[in-house]
Amino acid sequence: MKPESLQLLVTRVMPYGKYKGRIIADLPGHYLNWFAREGFPSGELGSLLALMQELDHNGLSSLLDPLRKR
Repeated sequence: MKPESLQLLVTRVMPYGKYKGRIIADLPGHYLNWFAREGFPSGELGSLLALMQELDHNGLSSLLDPLRKR
């Protein structure tokens, strides 16, 4: 994981789907878990979704709070 990826989680928006336009860090856990079961998209988006799912699943989403205030 690159440190810049954490900043991307709080700035990059979901480009499609039910939660289109929502910041990746704000996606609900059940949606992230669905991707984990069905498969993450390829490329950077998939990597970010996988990282966010891991943070959410392990209860570490609050680690992103300081980055949101920048």
